[in-house]
Amino acid sequence: MPYSTGRQILVADNDVHFVRMLLSFLEERGFDILTASSAQGIFQKAQNLDIDLILISENLPDASGFDVCNVLKNNERTQHIPVILISEGDCSEKRIKGYNLGADDCIERGTDKEEVLAHIEAIWRRMNGKLEDRRQQRYCEVTQELVKVIDEGRIQTYFQPVYLLRPFRLFGLEVLSRPFGKTSFATADDLFKAALKHDLYFPLEMLCWNRAAELISQRTKNERFFFNCNAYVVENDKFPAVKSVFARNQLPFNNIVLEISERSSISQEEMFYGRLEEFRDHGFTLAIDDVGAGYSSLQSIVVVKPEIVKIDCRIIQGLDHDEIKRSVVRLIVSFCKENRIIAVAEGVETREEFAAVLSLGVDAVQGYYFYRPSPVLNLREMKDVCIAFA
Repeated sequence: MPYSTGRQILVADNDVHFVRMLLSFLEERGFDILTASSAQGIFQKAQNLDIDLILISENLPDASGFDVCNVLKNNERTQHIPVILISEGDCSEKRIKGYNLGADDCIERGTDKEEVLAHIEAIWRRMNGKLEDRRQQRYCEVTQELVKVIDEGRIQTYFQPVYLLRPFRLFGLEVLSRPFGKTSFATADDLFKAALKHDLYFPLEMLCWNRAAELISQRTKNERFFFNCNAYVVENDKFPAVKSVFARNQLPFNNIVLEISERSSISQEEMFYGRLEEFRDHGFTLAIDDVGAGYSSLQSIVVVKPEIVKIDCRIIQGLDHDEIKRSVVRLIVSFCKENRIIAVAEGVETREEFAAVLSLGVDAVQGYYFYRPSPVLNLREMKDVCIAFA
């Protein structure tokens, strides 16, 4: 049985062996472990995620652990998070220094893992509920900020083209959404993860879809557009009515691709796949995103039988000098050709990666090498790119 459930510990240490030991040990006991390799990474995660405790090495690549602790403890948004400093050798003097800078404890690197856990639990006991109170306060703050983003429409739509290779031509455009204005959500990923956690994903995604559909309808009715669509959206009671987003803006259903992503897991499989099939019957195209990233995406292909699959960018990056990645792409492409599915390589960033996917028989490409996401829907410019690769 795990000692705890749902608590997040951030570990920042350069000793790979020590970090792996901690990760394995603490994860077995039910903790959610995050890592950071720099001071900047620590600050970003501490300010934007619900971190319950931070373990910081005395020496980091870009800063002293003591200095990082001092900054955390003097920041209103992070001062409540307990900090344990990991020192090199005898830490009696360093413990005093750490306490003066706000650290809650100090341990030596060679400390037994069971003793590390005892230090962690002791700190939480001493805090006597203060951490939970702060978590509740933070939960309310994030919820309020999400509601404000949605109510005030603080979303900007970006478009990134997808190109067919043979012949090279515009195949469609992926719709991307990013927060703007004064917000603590540094990236779109932070925003959507927070929305999932705070049960506001559906209204946020519908804001994004409506904003994009309105922009598209002002420019074109003829191009294909990819809309990200995860399980949480599909399983929502209001999902069957979202066809009105496109009907209201006079966008043909057969030009809309529902790109099934996996920000959340499927909880009601029969309903999920049934609703997707209903949309397909109305003319929508189905795509599976991040193929190759894990078993679940392969399972989705078998059940959904999509017209399009998008190969995960983490497989595409560095493809030109990684034989294992090339083998994975080769298998996906072979499967797609056999089942008449269009295979799209996502995240192509270099000429070498482009040459590799081209040689492996991928049908279409998307990435910075061809066109960066843009808030301007400039179809002429996007189509002019085809001239360079014809």
